[in-house]
Amino acid sequence: MPAYQVNKDGVAKARELIDAGRYDDTTEWSDAAPSADEENAFIERYGYDGYGAWHLAIDPEAGEETKARYAFPYGDFTKVNRAALIHAKQRAAQNDHDKIEKAADELLQRLDAKRDV
Repeated sequence: MPAYQVNKDGVAKARELIDAGRYDDTTEWSDAAPSADEENAFIERYGYDGYGAWHLAIDPEAGEETKARYAFPYGDFTKVNRAALIHAKQRAAQNDHDKIEKAADELLQRLDAKRDV
């Protein structure tokens, strides 16, 4: 099991998107998650740094310019997906990634607070 670290850039980007109202709170993550082709096109256009910013975690053991370096995606490259945050939180909890679970939970609470406004 990788020893994931919180991706501070990804968390910061998710916060910014939520604060700007750029989130989807209705679409299931299985329907919203980018396909491999969409991921590859995004990487080609924005590089691995751009791709990584859409993930809550980094695997420091994985190569820097690989998809394997990034885990716990939270959006579709345009907006945060609420179901993706729930999925990330649950998966992190199941695998004892406490810091990732906490980051996902904080983002989920932030999104829910924004929805209630």
